[in-house]
Amino acid sequence: MVLLWKLISLLPFMSCSTGGETLHGPIFIQEPYDITYSMGSANPEILLNCTAKGYPLPYYRWKQNGTDIDLTMSYHYRLVGGSLAINNPHKNQDIGTYQCLATNSFGTILSRKAKLQFAYLENFETRLRSPVSVREGQGVVLLCGTPPHHGGLSYTWIFNNNTLYLQEDSRRFISQATGNLYLAKVEPWDVGNYTCAVSSAAAQRRVWGPPTALTLRGDGVMGEYEPKIEVRFPETTYAAKGSSVRLECFALGNPVPSISWKRSDGNSLAKKIQHSRARGVLEIPNVQQEDEGSYECIAGNTRGINIARGQLFVYAPPEWDKKIQNAFLSLYDSLFWECKARGKPSPSYSWLKNGQPLMSEERIQIENGTLLIPMLNLSDSGLYQCVAENKYDAIYANAELRVIAAAPDFSRNPVKKLSVVQVGGEVTIGCKPSASPRAAVSWRKGSEVLRQNKRVVFLEDGSLRIYNISKADAGIYTCVATNQFGAARNSGNLIVKERTVITIPPSDTDATVGESIVLPCQVSHDPSLDVLFSWSFNGQRIDLSRGIHHFERIGRESAGDLMIRNIQLHHSGKYVCVVQTSLDSQSATADIIVRGPPGPPEDVKVEHVSSTTAGLSWKPGVDNNSPVQIYSVQTRTPFSVGWQAVATAPEVINGRTHKATVVDLSPWVEYEFRVVASNGVGIGEPSRPSALLKTKAAVPVVAPTNISGGGGGRSELVITWEPVSEELQNGEGFGYIVMLRPLGSTTWTKAVVASVESSKYVYRNESITPLSPFEVKVGVYNNEGEGTLSSISIVYSGEDGNTTSARSVSAAAVEVSWLPIPWNRHTGRVLGYEILYWTDDPKESTAGKVRVSGNVTAKNITGLRANTVYFATVRAYNTAGTGPSSTPVNITTKKSPPSQPPANIAWKLTNSKICLNWEHVKTMENESEVLGYKILYRQNRHSKAHILETNNTSAELLVPFEEDYLIEIRTVSDGGDGSSSEEIRIPKISS
Repeated sequence: MVLLWKLISLLPFMSCSTGGETLHGPIFIQEPYDITYSMGSANPEILLNCTAKGYPLPYYRWKQNGTDIDLTMSYHYRLVGGSLAINNPHKNQDIGTYQCLATNSFGTILSRKAKLQFAYLENFETRLRSPVSVREGQGVVLLCGTPPHHGGLSYTWIFNNNTLYLQEDSRRFISQATGNLYLAKVEPWDVGNYTCAVSSAAAQRRVWGPPTALTLRGDGVMGEYEPKIEVRFPETTYAAKGSSVRLECFALGNPVPSISWKRSDGNSLAKKIQHSRARGVLEIPNVQQEDEGSYECIAGNTRGINIARGQLFVYAPPEWDKKIQNAFLSLYDSLFWECKARGKPSPSYSWLKNGQPLMSEERIQIENGTLLIPMLNLSDSGLYQCVAENKYDAIYANAELRVIAAAPDFSRNPVKKLSVVQVGGEVTIGCKPSASPRAAVSWRKGSEVLRQNKRVVFLEDGSLRIYNISKADAGIYTCVATNQFGAARNSGNLIVKERTVITIPPSDTDATVGESIVLPCQVSHDPSLDVLFSWSFNGQRIDLSRGIHHFERIGRESAGDLMIRNIQLHHSGKYVCVVQTSLDSQSATADIIVRGPPGPPEDVKVEHVSSTTAGLSWKPGVDNNSPVQIYSVQTRTPFSVGWQAVATAPEVINGRTHKATVVDLSPWVEYEFRVVASNGVGIGEPSRPSALLKTKAAVPVVAPTNISGGGGGRSELVITWEPVSEELQNGEGFGYIVMLRPLGSTTWTKAVVASVESSKYVYRNESITPLSPFEVKVGVYNNEGEGTLSSISIVYSGEDGNTTSARSVSAAAVEVSWLPIPWNRHTGRVLGYEILYWTDDPKESTAGKVRVSGNVTAKNITGLRANTVYFATVRAYNTAGTGPSSTPVNITTKKSPPSQPPANIAWKLTNSKICLNWEHVKTMENESEVLGYKILYRQNRHSKAHILETNNTSAELLVPFEEDYLIEIRTVSDGGDGSSSEEIRIPKISS
């Protein structure tokens, strides 16, 4: 009997049917909504929709005004699925509130309420209406007298049977609340017949009332009077949130009153509000809570004003904030449901179970939106609904409660079959069978019943937790679950593995930029577990699989060493090695400090400057983890090649000093300075240059060099020198001072050369004899004063005219000739002559020099370039050195000889005569013209060649032919002999 009760109690709570569809109670897909039925409709049937899903499939019932409908009256009611069809509806019988009920084996739910109303519009009474007679200028109201109806109406008026409806304006107004026509001030042209037309969209009908005649009285015109409000909006208007509101206000008066609107509370009208001064209507679309308040209509003319006031209240039907949810609970569990809704006014709550009202009782506690059942029994299963309702609507929230009674069952949540844990760790083996009521749980290891101790703990949810595990804890663990409906057991295997330990962790390391280091990370672990190594740098994982530059994993299975190649400053930071197995994770951390040369110093400034010194200051840059030991200063000028080291005071600038004085500078020169820092690792990058700054001027101290001269004309002494570079001029107003005197004289002649670029001075005096020696000194000066003079040099005065000449010999040689120097007491005995030659090609800056001894007066210079202008000068030398050079002469070498050899050579041998012919050689533009040809011929075994010259392209040779002859032909030109043809062998006659 107990077993049968168990099966019956469990049957409704099976999770799925044989078809695999989940069992559940009805859930509405479609619910009925309010319907207004036109009594004049051609459709003879009303359909109230209702559709629900559920498994098993639900069946349907309907209530009208709270009473079950007898659906056996098939001629009037029928079900279309779950929807209710009403055939030939009758107003008196079918008007009311309808609800749909959907039921299956899990229970019943009740739909929202739907109102069925009937729209109709009857005819006007046909009796004639009395005419209305008023004075001109008086206001009048023409009553519509709306016939019986249900549903919304709209009103229009017809004047004198005109097919067009009467147009409203500031003087005429039709109230859509009453249907009446209002004329604020009657004019003579208003006299006529007026007919009220009423339309019902719901009833799909329009009717016309009997006409009303408007006439003018003959007793005069109505005088002016203040506005009299005839159309007033209600003192209290209720509007649903989100709906539209129309407030009407119209006044009679003379003159015609104007209509204006405002809020009584002082707030301005919302921008969305539409109002017409002419029609006296205020329309508020999409009404919200902020639109609630008091509104005023002001009617005014020149005679006065009149005001109508009314209050607008905004209401809101209920909306859910919190719904109830399905609950599947065990026998004896407690149930607490809460539903919350908002609305205006605030909604009240009621509860339904299976479509019937649920009230508080001994076991069930209901308070507002809460439902509490402290201890569930099977009879509590069913479909529950929370209903939130105010005067404007009611809403329903549905949920299913299943109370489950069942023996323990591990089929859905078995004990974990395999748990793997490490020595020293802990493990929790869950035991969570489905059971209703909750099962009592005990544990076994193998066949032994487990007892609680410090290491073995039974948790409140039935799970088993073991701390500080050892190898002895491995084995089969069984959970035994029991309640009043039965018992069940389920087992799992616990496997214990060795722990993973990092045996060689990485250690904190100092490294120098450019080095390669290895961070070790080696472990011992259970051999049955795979080990995975990973590294992170400053919290970011290093993806070693992508082959990132600098980082490389080295080591075997139990080693995850990290090599950092060519380490850089940005590699300083925290490195973490993480070792993971399927059971645990270990990590070790090392801090790496990378030391490098210091960064560039910053903010180099020149604090003060003199003619030869400059005071500098700077700020230290980054030391890159190694303190700065020494600073050095470099400078650059427009005259230097790149940056140069300079002397400073102090001579050695230590790393704690950030200022120094640069010494030994040149006056009046623009300088830039930069500072370089050095530490124990190396020399760092230089700072940015300081601003360009010029030293102060000073007297020049460097005298010109290479004092020489000579040449020139008669009675001239030419003095030359190497100009002083701009860098050494020391100031503005720079020039040269020339001091000269005849050899043996004690009196100096002084001359000033003001040009800074001068390198020559010509002293003229008729008393100067040719080739006379002079002592010469050249000094410098500027605006600051006169500077140093050079040492004394001997310079000879000029000769009488030019004594040198030259001629071109060939493309590679010229001949230079000169007149000999006669002996005199000043020159002494001449040992020989020195010829200097050069070109004006800037690419060929060196000059050639040739010496001849004795009384030679001509010299061939060879190895020259063809078709090139050369300059040559000659000077004599003796035991005292070289004398002055002659005036240079120029000569152009001949063009190059022809580069093409004679071609197409033909020969013929007759008796002892060889006849030769060949083509004339054409020369290039840069080659010398062909003047003739040379035939070189010799016997095969002789080296001596014979030469025959000719101006023709043919020749005859008379030779004995005792042996073979070898012949070649070459061109002859001003530039020399050209290229030879290939050798021609002519055999002896006997062969």
